[in-house]
Amino acid sequence: MALLKVWEEELKIKNENNKHKIKLKEIVGQLYEDNDLVICTNTGTLQDPRNVVRVLKRLITSTKVPNIRFHDIRHTNASILISEGVDIVKISKRLGHANPKITLEFYAHLLPNADNDIADIFHNAIQSNTK
Repeated sequence: MALLKVWEEELKIKNENNKHKIKLKEIVGQLYEDNDLVICTNTGTLQDPRNVVRVLKRLITSTKVPNIRFHDIRHTNASILISEGVDIVKISKRLGHANPKITLEFYAHLLPNADNDIADIFHNAIQSNTK
């Protein structure tokens, strides 16, 4: 249920971001380049990474959350989704990986240990068949 609320909030942010982009396009006109970026300049071009890091540091300081690198946000997102049982194919697509194999190479260690469940299922099947 909490994950659904996060996605609802994310959708709300995306909608606000789209409204902001539309306003920017109206203001700067043909100078605006729609590169489908999440973080961009007022003209739609790639934002200087140093500016992004500078803003992130200000947000971390003002909100008093633990200090993390910008890229850690991506890993945190993937880790939370995996721990909540979201399908690895969906997570892979969300991260922009070419295929789920790439996602599994990075995050397989976070997947729940299914071997214990499999062993229990096998054990219970043998027990029920020997009675």
